[in-house]
Amino acid sequence: MVGRWLVAVGVLLVVIGLLWPWVHRLGLGRLPGDIVIERGRFHFYFPIMTCLLVSAILSVILWLLNR
Repeated sequence: MVGRWLVAVGVLLVVIGLLWPWVHRLGLGRLPGDIVIERGRFHFYFPIMTCLLVSAILSVILWLLNR
């Protein structure tokens, strides 16, 4: 059972990686609420809103799959 989930997660990560150029055009990673600090050569980026959005979408998908 756990092995199937690990394979499914691995396949999902590969698909997301292949689709990343198109996903990036949708604005994921540049949403309002994402923290960006740039000072000289120092860049800090923490995508809070992107993480919340992805988490909500995955929660809904997994909820629908387990129904």
